[in-house]
Amino acid sequence: MNSLQGHFLVASPHLVDPNFLRSVVLMIQHDEQGAFGVVLNRPTNNTISELWGLISQTPCDNPSPVHVGGPVAGPLIAVHGDAALSEMEIVPGVHLASAKDSIVQLVTQSQCDVRLFVGYSGWGAGQLDSELQAGGWLTERATREDVFSNYEDLWNRVARRIGLHVLEPTFRHLHVPNDPSMN
Repeated sequence: MNSLQGHFLVASPHLVDPNFLRSVVLMIQHDEQGAFGVVLNRPTNNTISELWGLISQTPCDNPSPVHVGGPVAGPLIAVHGDAALSEMEIVPGVHLASAKDSIVQLVTQSQCDVRLFVGYSGWGAGQLDSELQAGGWLTERATREDVFSNYEDLWNRVARRIGLHVLEPTFRHLHVPNDPSMN
């Protein structure tokens, strides 16, 4: 089994599950027991500061949206760029935190890249592998730049990059005449 930890799962056009339509999932863990990750491009209409006002007395003025990490209920999860508050490094420069004290620090400081998630995406043993074999997901190595980039066009950008990787060997063997009229 090849672990997809540190990769993106990119919903293929064939995936019809509304929870994952045109989604990009950052894979946090993938092993024989199962897999879990968070959907990077599902923001809610609520900001971190609005959510924080409901659950904490600590002042927070973070205007970033809270994201839906997936259909499975769970604790708040922060994906962030602060190595000092890391519980695990997902890819270089991208860290995970779920401890309350770490999340408080992350959402109240303004100098750190952070995405806050409610819920997560989870798969039982072998389930994700079956979905991959059925063509439901495309994969691409995750990068820090993509994780913290604009989430609105993330699916398009990563899917396009995957498509170019698939087609690249074809381009190398294509004979393109200097004069297009000779085509």
